[in-house]
Amino acid sequence: MENIKIDKSSLRQIILDGAEQFSEGLRLAKNIKINGQFKSIMLSGMGGSALPGNILRVYLNDLFQKSEIQKKIAVYQNRFYSLPPEAYDNCLNIICSYSGNTEETISSFNEALKGKLACVGISSGGKIEEICQKNNIPHVKLPSGIQPRMATGYFFASIFQVLVNTGLMPDKTGELEKLAEKLEKTTPELEKKGKDVAQKLKGKTLIIYSSAKFKALAMIWKIKFNENSKIPAFYNFFPELNHNEMVGFTNPQANFFILMLKDPEDHPQNLKRFKITQDIFREKGIETETVDMETGDIFYKMFSALFLGDWISYYLALEYGQDPTPVEMVEKFKNLLK
Repeated sequence: MENIKIDKSSLRQIILDGAEQFSEGLRLAKNIKINGQFKSIMLSGMGGSALPGNILRVYLNDLFQKSEIQKKIAVYQNRFYSLPPEAYDNCLNIICSYSGNTEETISSFNEALKGKLACVGISSGGKIEEICQKNNIPHVKLPSGIQPRMATGYFFASIFQVLVNTGLMPDKTGELEKLAEKLEKTTPELEKKGKDVAQKLKGKTLIIYSSAKFKALAMIWKIKFNENSKIPAFYNFFPELNHNEMVGFTNPQANFFILMLKDPEDHPQNLKRFKITQDIFREKGIETETVDMETGDIFYKMFSALFLGDWISYYLALEYGQDPTPVEMVEKFKNLLK
């Protein structure tokens, strides 16, 4: 009952329902196909609306490494008011704004239209939908009513379906459907694990470390701690952090807690780095904990880790007595910007 009083917008239920987003996202984009021969993808979006692009890059790199695609597809991300040069070079521009009213994304969209670039819009409505309708641009309309950072399944699945329809990636939509079933089955386990980890983190400044392959996941965890738990958090990745950041803990300046998101199937030498780094930090009195990623295909490995991050950040918010859903500081900033 106490949790219900704090979680006024029922974020727990949104996380519980998260696996259902994949099937719905695929369905919503089923008939969206963009004509053209594209060599790259540009995803324009901010905040939670941009996160699917980071995950997509991990997925496509994994396909290429396993020789499941012969040519590596470049995925660029634009988090600004204007488009980078790559958007103009045989590129499919995907315009993502959950609200449909993100000013940076609308500005980039207008530039794409002026340049007559191939586009598809994805939003729950707003100006993005209006612009698409006015200019005869394909649009995927997502369900509304949740925070953008919690709509990753909708975004990823709909983008995935568009890319399959356009011939830019093999059709593995069936694997996404199976992912949803598996996530539903493992949700109770992930929630319990997240709650257990969260209880160790109150009052600490969090740093998340991962391998280079999954650095996008570490970044998303950091964002979830910022927005759900309302705390500062930071991230980095192996092996790069061993060449610089770790030296900064010679004289630690805060009460740090380091979460290491480890893939048990990582490069053997990188796995050594996790262990040695943890030992060095513990000698300095810095608390660390290693969280092993789940085994399975790349979809399950990525999204089970992301769901676990949702649960940890959710229960840490409750530890602080914070409603995890609102982002009042962001809304205040937007109002001041106007």
